[in-house]
Amino acid sequence: MSRQDRAGGLTVRAVSDTDLVLTRTFAAPRRLVFDAFTRPELLRRWHGARGWHLVVCEIDLRPGGAWRFVSRGPGDAELGQSGVFHEVDAPGRLVQSEVHDGWEEGEALVTTVFDERDGRTAMTTTVRYPSREARDSMLRTPMERGAGEAYDRLAEMLDETTANADL
Repeated sequence: MSRQDRAGGLTVRAVSDTDLVLTRTFAAPRRLVFDAFTRPELLRRWHGARGWHLVVCEIDLRPGGAWRFVSRGPGDAELGQSGVFHEVDAPGRLVQSEVHDGWEEGEALVTTVFDERDGRTAMTTTVRYPSREARDSMLRTPMERGAGEAYDRLAEMLDETTANADL
């Protein structure tokens, strides 16, 4: 299964019974993309679907360090997620657990690799769910739309950041 988000180039593929792979390329060096994924002041500028913003963004960026995000959206709805970093290899790789508040499906393992070529960074995120049912449950949510919109917002922020760096 493979789907392409027309707006921003996000590709989401189910590659096994438990794994989803999300890919997107950004017109920015991987150090900047890695920082955008790990620095709260940058995450607050892009994380979440349009209409959502982070109201809590806590990151202890080290193996064994915890992270916690709470996003607020339309009607003051809130979504929380948290986890622990298992591997931090800046600027090339992050491995972390992820649990969504109120989601009974269990913990996912998220591995994100940042690969730079010619000033562009390909992001590949593999999300391993505890079961096929958990993976399929996530696919039934608006996760794909939300991630696509968030990565569009990230691309816009990276474009602004790199344009300002060229001044």
